[in-house]
Amino acid sequence: MNFDKYNNNGMKDKVGLHGKINILHFRNGMQINELNVNNLVPTVGKAQVAGLIMGGVSQAFTALAIGTGTAAPAAGDTALTAQAGVRASATSTRETTTVTNDTAQLVATFSFNAASAVTEAGIFDIAAAGTPLTHATFAAINVGSGDSLQLTYQAIVG
Repeated sequence: MNFDKYNNNGMKDKVGLHGKINILHFRNGMQINELNVNNLVPTVGKAQVAGLIMGGVSQAFTALAIGTGTAAPAAGDTALTAQAGVRASATSTRETTTVTNDTAQLVATFSFNAASAVTEAGIFDIAAAGTPLTHATFAAINVGSGDSLQLTYQAIVG
C-alpha cells in the first residue's frame, strides 16, 4: 500500500521520534560538569514503539543504562556496547517540548564506588535485559568513587 503523508486537510502530517540526554556530573554534592547529547533510535526501538501503539507489546520503557563502550550507535543496535553495572529504574513523566505531553522524560541517578569512564547511555524497556529505545555515545565522563551522574533522557515525538 502506498499512503501519502497528507492529512484530510491537505497538510503534511509527519510524526517522528528522536531523543536527547542531559547528564549532570556531581562530586562531593557539587555539580562539576554538564553534557547534552542527541541520540539514535535503533530499529528494535522503533518496532517496540509500534508494538506499544497497537497493543502487541505491553512493556513500557522505564529503565536507563550507562556504559563504557565507544562504538558509534547504529540502527542495528540491540544493547549498549559495554553496559556498566545494572540498569536504573527511572522516574518517568510526560513533558511538553512542542505540543502538550509530546515528550517522555526519564530521570535516574547512578552512583559510583570506583573510577570509570562513562561514554554511552540508553533507554530500555526492562531493567535486566530488554529492548533499547535509544542509544547515545559521548566524550568520556571520568567519574571517581563517590561521584554520581544524573541522567535526564527525553524521547520526543514530533
